[in-house]
Amino acid sequence: MNDAVPTAFSRRSLLGYAAIASTLPLLAACSTGGAGSGSSAALKFWDMPWGADDFLKAEKALVATYKPAAGLPAAKYQLIQWDNFYQTFSSAVASRTGPAVSSGGGFQAFQLADQGAIAYADGVVEAMQKNGMVDDFIPGLLDSFKTEKGYVAIPWSIDIRVIWYRKSLLEKAGVEVPTDWDSLRAAGLALKKIGVYGFGTGAGSGNSIGNQSVMTMILNNGGGLFDEDGKPNTATAENIEAVDFLIGLAKDGIIDPNSISYTGENMLAQWKNKSFGIGVSNPGLATDVGETEGDLQVTSPLTSSGGKKGTIVYIPNLMMYTNTPSQKGSEAFLLWYLQNIKTYWTSSVLGLLPAFKSIAATPEFQKNTTGVKIVNEWAPLAKTLAANSPKQFSALAALDGGSAINQFAQTVLTGKTSAKTALQDLQTGLEAVVK
Repeated sequence: MNDAVPTAFSRRSLLGYAAIASTLPLLAACSTGGAGSGSSAALKFWDMPWGADDFLKAEKALVATYKPAAGLPAAKYQLIQWDNFYQTFSSAVASRTGPAVSSGGGFQAFQLADQGAIAYADGVVEAMQKNGMVDDFIPGLLDSFKTEKGYVAIPWSIDIRVIWYRKSLLEKAGVEVPTDWDSLRAAGLALKKIGVYGFGTGAGSGNSIGNQSVMTMILNNGGGLFDEDGKPNTATAENIEAVDFLIGLAKDGIIDPNSISYTGENMLAQWKNKSFGIGVSNPGLATDVGETEGDLQVTSPLTSSGGKKGTIVYIPNLMMYTNTPSQKGSEAFLLWYLQNIKTYWTSSVLGLLPAFKSIAATPEFQKNTTGVKIVNEWAPLAKTLAANSPKQFSALAALDGGSAINQFAQTVLTGKTSAKTALQDLQTGLEAVVK
């Protein structure tokens, strides 16, 4: 599975709230329809580097094969880097030089829809209902992008967090693969005796795995940061229990105390040199580490102290914009693209997991036993950062890309706090950005 290291730790997040807020007047000033003076005859498709060079080559080649129906515009592919990507999109939208269709940050469509820049995808969904593609989605993915005004985007892949382990290190420590929180702690203590950490993570600059590790355990216990109405609600019994468990791991020496300063590269180095025996990461960890011997494997979902299972998922998606040379053309291209993306998995050039059951069922994907296990066992249990709200919303970008959740994770991973205090501080941080 190919998952380029730089994108593995930054692709979901937008900027912090202050930076986002500074762009809102620009976005609000943009037109809500029609092709602007900056548009061309070709339909602009902007996409992010979701994988390594082989993926980028495959994507460029795929878009080049698009043959629009008579009277509809052709598509022009452009790669957009993750560095400062939100400024890139917001400036382009404001100046009416942006794309007609794009991928981007996980919550970007919700933000831009609030500013009138997104063309809702209900027409595409209707076409997908007719051709059977709606039923082909892994359950829950499409509905997560439905708002009162319509579908802000269409999911195309899955970026989920799972628990990895090194088989050789567990064997050396004389412990079985963890199945619940008690056995995870027992394995961690055994690994500690051989100089290995049993909950590998990283929360340094640009590395979001730290906060995602904490959120994985919170959702594992049936918790979440919001109530059913999308209001911050952090200090729940389920959340306190999960955070208290992590603080206990830190105090037991199962979590590397240097984790709070590890960048993505630092963290991968710990996996490579076998300093980490168990930890939370993305589906492409083995490829990121360069593991080819099958020593890195994924557990089945753990059962929490509260008897629950779960994890966090981010859902890469495709969105359309109101500033387009042809709304019909945007819809036609988006539908065509979704019908043809299976080539990324059948040619094994992408580390993300497919959003469609039919792609997961292809012989090529089925050879990826780790990916199959994640799709079958982990994906049905996963929830987004919005949990326990049934809907995603634009303020999640400020949370995901802001400082509050990272500071919370660093505090928890050091073990030098109480669970209730850490969660109450996070509540204050959330209330500042989630209105």
